[in-house]
Amino acid sequence: MHLHIMGICGTFMGSLALLAREMGHQVSGSDQNVYPPMSTQLVDAGITLMEGYHAEHLSPAPDLVVVGNALSRGNEEVEALLNSGLPYTSGAQWLAEHVLPGRHVIAVAGTHGKTTTASVLAWLLESADLAPGFLIGGVPRNFGVSARLGDPQAPFVVEADEYDTAFFDKRSKFVHYRPHIAILNNLEFDHADIFPDLAAIERQFHHLVRTVPSHGHLLVADEQPSLERVLSQGAWTPVAHFGDQTASEWQLKLERADASRFQVIYSGGVPGQDSHSQNNKGQEEDGVVEWPLTGEHNARNALAALAAAHLCGVDLARGCAALARFETPRRRQEVRGEINGIQVIDDFAHHPTAIAATLKGLRAATTKGRLLAVIEPRSNTMRLGALRERLIESVADADGVFWFQPAGLDWSMDELVATQGAHAQLFSDIDTLVAAVVTQATPLDRIVVMSNGGFEGVHDRLLTALAAAKEGKA
Repeated sequence: MHLHIMGICGTFMGSLALLAREMGHQVSGSDQNVYPPMSTQLVDAGITLMEGYHAEHLSPAPDLVVVGNALSRGNEEVEALLNSGLPYTSGAQWLAEHVLPGRHVIAVAGTHGKTTTASVLAWLLESADLAPGFLIGGVPRNFGVSARLGDPQAPFVVEADEYDTAFFDKRSKFVHYRPHIAILNNLEFDHADIFPDLAAIERQFHHLVRTVPSHGHLLVADEQPSLERVLSQGAWTPVAHFGDQTASEWQLKLERADASRFQVIYSGGVPGQDSHSQNNKGQEEDGVVEWPLTGEHNARNALAALAAAHLCGVDLARGCAALARFETPRRRQEVRGEINGIQVIDDFAHHPTAIAATLKGLRAATTKGRLLAVIEPRSNTMRLGALRERLIESVADADGVFWFQPAGLDWSMDELVATQGAHAQLFSDIDTLVAAVVTQATPLDRIVVMSNGGFEGVHDRLLTALAAAKEGKA
C-alpha cells in the first residue's frame, strides 16, 4: 500500500512514517519545514520527501493519505485531497487501527517531559530484553530512530500528545490509543491556539483517563493540583503516585543537587496488582540511579518510567542500573559540540516551565564558567503571547540571555527584554545573535539553545563561529 503523509517531518508524523515503512508500505510525504534530525532518519529509511504542500504531490494517487494536525482547510494540498475523493485519515487514528491492536500500550502524557520519559521507558524495557515497540516525538539516541514496531508480544510505548488530532477531528490525539498503562507526568496551560483555558485541557486528560481499563494502571505525578482535578472527575483504574512526597508509592530522594544521582523508594504492591490493596501495602524496594542527565524534572521523568517498567515485570534494581547507560534523546540537553572549552547544548524547551527546569538543572551542574541561554519563543502558545510574562522568571538561573524574536511572533519582545537589563539582549537576525554570543562566550561557559524548531541552524552556526574565533586567536 502507498501511504502519503502530509506534515511528515513533524515529530509524531515522522515517527508514524517509520512504522509504516517497517510494515512494508511504500511511504511518501510532504512538509513545509524539512530539517534534521527527522528529515535525516526519514531519508535513511527510504521515504520520499517533498518540499511544500502542492496538489501534484497526490499524483500518482496514493492508496491512503494520512493528514497531520498542522494542516488546515485552505492548504493547497488539503483542498486537492478533499476534491480528489481519496481516502484519508489522521495519524493518531492510523496508529490506533494498524499498529496498536493487540499490543500492551503504555501512553506517556503530560505538558512536559513526554519525550524523555518515553525514551527512558523504552530503554528500560529494551535493557530487560523485552524488545518493545515505540513511537516517540524525538530521536532516542539509545535506539537511533524515533519509532519501531518491536516484538508484537512486547509492550508498545507511545508519546501521548494532548494536541488535537486533525482539522477534521478536534479530539486530543491520545484518546485514540486505549492504553493499559497511562503516565500523567504534569499538566498546565499550553497550546493556547486550540485550548481556551486549563480546564479545557483537563477535560481532554479526563477523556484519556476514561479509556484506561479497570485492570490497567494510572501513574500520576504528585503535587499536581490539575491532575488531581482530572482524577476527581472520576477514575476507574488503580492509581499510583510518583514524586518526592512521602505518601507517594514511588518516591525519589536527590543525593546530588543537580539530580544526577538519586534514590528510588517503592512502597506499593507487586506488579500487576492494585497498589492500594491493603494486602500489598508495606512491601518496599529501593534503588539508586546515577545517570548522565541533570535536573529534578528529569529525575521525576525517570521515576515515572521506572514505575511503568516495574508494572511490566522489570526488576527495580535492574532498571536503576540500566539508566547509567541511558543517552539523552536528540534535542534534550544534547551536547552538540565543544570548542575551546565552550559547550553548545541543544534543548527542546519552549514553555516557561520547561525553560526554567532546564536552566535549573544545568545551573546545578555548571560548577565552572557561566550558563548562557539562547532562546526562541516559537511555539504557538508563545507566538500568541500567552504566558509571556512568565518568560522573565523562567531565565533566572542563566548568567546571560540572548532572546531571538522570530518572524510571525504576534507581540514585541522589547518590553520583556528591557525589564531584564544587561542580563538580556534581543535579536531578530541570526548572524548578529551568533556574533554576539561568540564574542561574549569564554572557556568553561555552557551555551544552551532552546527552541521547538530548527532555529535556522543556530547550533551549527555557533560551533562554526566558535571554531573560527579560536583559529583567529591562535
